[in-house]
Amino acid sequence: MNQRTILLVLLIWLGIFSADSHAQECPTMTAPLNGDINVPVDNLISWTAVNGVIGYLISLGTTPGGGEIINRRSSGLNNFYQPEVGLPENTKIYVTIRLFLPDAPIKVCPLKIFTTVEVKDPPDCTSLVTPLNEEIEVRVDTNIKWNYAPGATNYRISIGYSPGNYNIIDDYETGNKLSFKPDQNLELNQFVYLRIIPFNENGEATNCSEEYFTTGEPTVRCNTNDFPTISILDKISLCTNSGGGILTTKDQARGYRWIKINTNGSEEVLSITRSLEYDEVGSYRLELYNAVSEFGANIECLVTKNFEIVYSEAPQIENVLISRDLNGLRLEIVATGIGEYEYSYESDIFGFQDSAIFTNVKPGERTVFVRDKLGCGLTQRLVEKKLSSKDFPSFFTPNGDGINDFWQLNNKISSSELNIEYLYIFDKYGNLLVQLDPKSEGWNGSFNGKQLPATDYWFRAISFSQKEVKGHFSLKR
Repeated sequence: MNQRTILLVLLIWLGIFSADSHAQECPTMTAPLNGDINVPVDNLISWTAVNGVIGYLISLGTTPGGGEIINRRSSGLNNFYQPEVGLPENTKIYVTIRLFLPDAPIKVCPLKIFTTVEVKDPPDCTSLVTPLNEEIEVRVDTNIKWNYAPGATNYRISIGYSPGNYNIIDDYETGNKLSFKPDQNLELNQFVYLRIIPFNENGEATNCSEEYFTTGEPTVRCNTNDFPTISILDKISLCTNSGGGILTTKDQARGYRWIKINTNGSEEVLSITRSLEYDEVGSYRLELYNAVSEFGANIECLVTKNFEIVYSEAPQIENVLISRDLNGLRLEIVATGIGEYEYSYESDIFGFQDSAIFTNVKPGERTVFVRDKLGCGLTQRLVEKKLSSKDFPSFFTPNGDGINDFWQLNNKISSSELNIEYLYIFDKYGNLLVQLDPKSEGWNGSFNGKQLPATDYWFRAISFSQKEVKGHFSLKR
């Protein structure tokens, strides 16, 4: 293949590619197809979507490029259009679609043509759109609208204040329109009865029902989107160590009302801003509203939420009860105070929970935490500290005088803080005399019911983490 032939093939290919690219800028009509005949007069007109387009204009005419039916009607980004009053029957329809393209002039696409069917029957009945059948509180100056009846080319409307008695207007022809506004306002607080009869050259719709509505002063109503959202908690704390607090809602609204509900049922508005300063416990209500104005009237679209302000305080950890379970230790935190508390051990790892009991805890030094749910404080406590012989008394005197009658862990130190699991006492020969419960009152200096002599004895204390301390003490009589 010589260079001339290659160049010729390349030019042909480029020409085809350019033509195809240009053709793709315009859509293909998908319903009806170009050239279709006997198309229903209420047919939806649709076309393929065009990438990058920012809008469409459609014209429908009875002459090439004309707009006798609709002229340059925008369909937005929708690649379809439904003629509001249908299309003329047995008529060749010319469709022109124009494209809005970014940074480019409006593109006019080639004409598409189809022909509508010949309508040989009368149309069916229609129905009200505005106002709806049986609607109430309709404005006296309302514009009456109804649905398109396929095949209709005209409509007759009759209106009156009693059924079948059309004393306002009777058999008025509106033309090929879907709305009618009476010359004078309707009477207030009246039932309004009307019948709309579509017709064409073949006749009129039959057995069309009478519909009605009632007039009245229009009521302003709140729609769903008119209401603000409200997210205040059910309980708010007044910490016992503070003189009060400030509560601020993050919810957006046109207006705010903070209300104190007194014990006798009376109410007092404390604030009409986003924030409430408070220093008393009790029952309160937050009201949020947006204003809606219509028909010369204003209403509040209101949402409310009752909540309680309650006393609360930082917890006090009284004890941590420790026992062994199948897979480790069981911790039970005993806390007191005014408030609702949550519990944790090693909070940065395990987080907080409502239960004060933890199971399957590995032995070792642990810190437990208790905090007030309403934010009035957090308390922590070391469960196991380093064992020392100084934590045990150096002597005891079991003589029944009520002073130092028992030998046991120093009573100033919690057994849970030392986390002791076993406590053994031996004589000077290493014989085991007793295994003490670290939570008991202690050893009374006897063995098998007999008092032992005054001398030195040895102990061995073992923690749940198997750390131990040894020492000795004296029994004095």
